[in-house]
Amino acid sequence: MATPDVAAPPDSFDLEVETLIIGAGACGLVAALAAHEVGQDVLLIEADAVPSGSTALSAGLIPAPGTRFQSDAHIQDNPDLFAQDIQTKAHGENDADLVQMMADTAGPVIEWLADTHALPFSLVTDFDYPGHNRRRMHGLPSRSGRELIDALRTRVEALDIPLICGRRATRLFAQDARLTGAQLTLPDGSTETVGCARLILACNGFGGNRTMVSEHMAEIDNAVWFGHDGNRGEAVQWGDALGAKTRHLGAYQGHGNVAHPHGILITWATITEGGVQVNAHGNRFWNEAQGYSEAARAVLAQPDGVAWVVFDARIADVARQFEDFKNAERQGAVITGETFETLAEKAGLPADAVVKTMSDIPTDGRDTFGRVWGPPALTPPFCAVKVTGALFHTQGGLEVDPSTAKVRRAAGGTFDNLYAAGGAACGVSGKGDSGYLSGNGLLAAVTLGFIAGRG
Repeated sequence: MATPDVAAPPDSFDLEVETLIIGAGACGLVAALAAHEVGQDVLLIEADAVPSGSTALSAGLIPAPGTRFQSDAHIQDNPDLFAQDIQTKAHGENDADLVQMMADTAGPVIEWLADTHALPFSLVTDFDYPGHNRRRMHGLPSRSGRELIDALRTRVEALDIPLICGRRATRLFAQDARLTGAQLTLPDGSTETVGCARLILACNGFGGNRTMVSEHMAEIDNAVWFGHDGNRGEAVQWGDALGAKTRHLGAYQGHGNVAHPHGILITWATITEGGVQVNAHGNRFWNEAQGYSEAARAVLAQPDGVAWVVFDARIADVARQFEDFKNAERQGAVITGETFETLAEKAGLPADAVVKTMSDIPTDGRDTFGRVWGPPALTPPFCAVKVTGALFHTQGGLEVDPSTAKVRRAAGGTFDNLYAAGGAACGVSGKGDSGYLSGNGLLAAVTLGFIAGRG
């Protein structure tokens, strides 16, 4: 594929719309629903044959404070507390106004999707995510991103919002810093042009562009790419050509709990509920409670870049609410044993080391890695999955005005009609990987998508 570029507008366009949205992941689909609701003439384009994106590869969980779902579960939460959790995890490196906007907007968007568009959200109430001081993860019944993307697409189709797949935007047209449209490339190599009054970039980040990954986040360059291959960095490249501001291009979400070689996400509940990670020598190597994004580098630093997550049947029952975990079981990624010796033998790990590692975990208090423990302890039968580190998606991108989602210009101010949302925009995960708070990706997708769509 040629490098995405920017050119002067043609004399005429093949088609003209009011709002053109590039990318039909969760972000683009939410933006399309929001724009349609306020009477905009919308066209949503997608490079793939069907909408998928990074959303379909995720657990589909969206953090939101102060929702009725939390109230029903007797959980008291509010946007200010959520914003504080985001900033604490990111070491205060985020734009505070952007954080507050997302914290304020997330709850209303979840209830809007539930009430107006009949998405059957429910709250995850049986385990905690690192860094969240309240249980605020909302998801659909299967706890899968595939279900979320399909539900959003179903609503777009039901409302007759034009969605055209098999079209990749390869060129933007601009004149005097105002966007006028885009050139789309079809699978057969032919092109067509679409003029627009507003342009929303919802085409995600650049994790699938290995050159850009090596340039901005070399420490994760050897990780499995677990995101969508369509994340090629067009938004940042177009932004550079247009003179847009970018921020935190070294920020990303990793994950250190991807079943290897199966390539299936193993929920971090296997850790938060009391599991641990051990390396090929049967030894723990870090404080797993820090978070799954940091875990990617920690696991990749171990022999052969792999580890084993060890947990028990009680935790496996919690994990089975996620379709990915059930799929991992079906594919034989989850092994079991009545004793740690049996489990180690099946995993090919030194039994003596595994037994000592597990016996060294305190029943209450802080261990040598700084992780705080309390009951219940692991009990037989025990489970283990071989895992590796992965890059899920980038978190840096185009800098936007929090109140409008309009892209900021390097020279000052914002573009009049260029918006960025989701992975195309700079999120709220700070400048590295340790600032990623669970759900930050979909948080940025649905809140910025909603604001950009409303215009």
